[in-house]
Amino acid sequence: MSTFQAVAVTRLYRMIADQIAGRIRAGDFPRGRRLPSERDLAEQLQVSRASIREALIALEIEGYVEVRVGTGVFVADKEGAGLAAAAGTPPSAAQGVDDIGPFDLLEARLIIEPECAGMAAQHATAAQLAAILDAHDGMSLTDSPGRHDREFHGAIAAACGNAALAAAVAHLWNLTQSSSVYRRMQDYFVDAKVWAVAHAEHQRILTAIVARDPIRARHAMHAHLLGILARLREDFGDVSHPRGDL
Repeated sequence: MSTFQAVAVTRLYRMIADQIAGRIRAGDFPRGRRLPSERDLAEQLQVSRASIREALIALEIEGYVEVRVGTGVFVADKEGAGLAAAAGTPPSAAQGVDDIGPFDLLEARLIIEPECAGMAAQHATAAQLAAILDAHDGMSLTDSPGRHDREFHGAIAAACGNAALAAAVAHLWNLTQSSSVYRRMQDYFVDAKVWAVAHAEHQRILTAIVARDPIRARHAMHAHLLGILARLREDFGDVSHPRGDL
C-alpha cells in the first residue's frame, strides 16, 4: 500500500533564495559581481522588497552572497558553504534554513501586541506594572538590551489578563529569537542609536499603560512595531555601520 509523502511548507523568501542560488550556481551571476538591486529583483520576481531582503540575508548566511554595507550585495568571490553545494542538495534542505521570515513575525506581532498593551492598561496589577517598569529601566542600564526588550514586551503581555494572548506573544518571541535571518538582519540594522529610539518608544507605551489609557497604549505599541519594520527595511546603501552593536 502506497503512503503519502510529507508536504513541506516553503516560505516565500526561501523560494526566492533558492531561485537566486540556482542562478548563481549556473553562473548567471558570476562570483565577485554585484547582484541586481533589491528593487530590480523585486520587480523581476513580482514580490515585495521585504521578501527579497529576507532572501538575500538567507543567502548570505549560506555563503552565496556577501553584503557590502553602503555598496550592495555581491556574489561571494570564494567558495562558501552554499557554492560548495552546487551539485548537491538544494540549499533549503542542506542548510536547514526554513524558519519564518522576520517581516511575517513582525506583522503577526502588529496584530497581537497593540491589543495586549491596551488590555494591560485596563487590567495590570500593581505588581505587573512594576515588572513592566523594571524591564524598561533595565534596557537603559545594560549594554545588551535585547533581553530586557523581550522582558518588556513579555511583561506587557502577561499583564493583559488573557493567558492565550500572553502565550501567543511568548511563542512569537521564541520564533523570532530562533530565526537566523532575523538575527542577521538585526546585526545590520540595530545599533546603540536604534536601541535608544526603541527605549523612547517603550517609554511612551509605559506611560500610557501606567495612565490606564488603553487607546494611547494601543497606538504607542502599534507605532513602536511599525518603527521596527521601517528600520529593518532600510536600504543596505543607507547603513553607515558595518554591524549593529547588540
